[in-house]
Amino acid sequence: MAQAATLYEKFGGEQVIGKVVDYFYELVLADETVKHFFEHTDMEKQRKHQAKFISFALGGPNQYTGKSMAKAHEGMNLQPAHFNAIAKHLHDALAHFGVGEPDIDQVLTHVSSLKDDILYK
Repeated sequence: MAQAATLYEKFGGEQVIGKVVDYFYELVLADETVKHFFEHTDMEKQRKHQAKFISFALGGPNQYTGKSMAKAHEGMNLQPAHFNAIAKHLHDALAHFGVGEPDIDQVLTHVSSLKDDILYK
């Protein structure tokens, strides 16, 4: 029996993930509640990190070599409202590119498992 394709393979791999990430940041940077977190961020570098992270979250290769989640969010004091806004933008970006709700739920469940490493740092 053939192994089921990962979500990463199902959605077209790295090229599609790059488009999702670009759209995701369009949404994030238009959101008054979270855009200030990215004011002094090298967005090109951020997009690359995020693409690797989302690829991994979708079952693709783990190419992420950045800081740990806790270290990356240190000093930001992110609150649940911020986390939820980012999760909503990820949901909307995935949906924009035709990802179905069950698959989006799987990705958001993975992202939610990192909440303790992200909030209140």
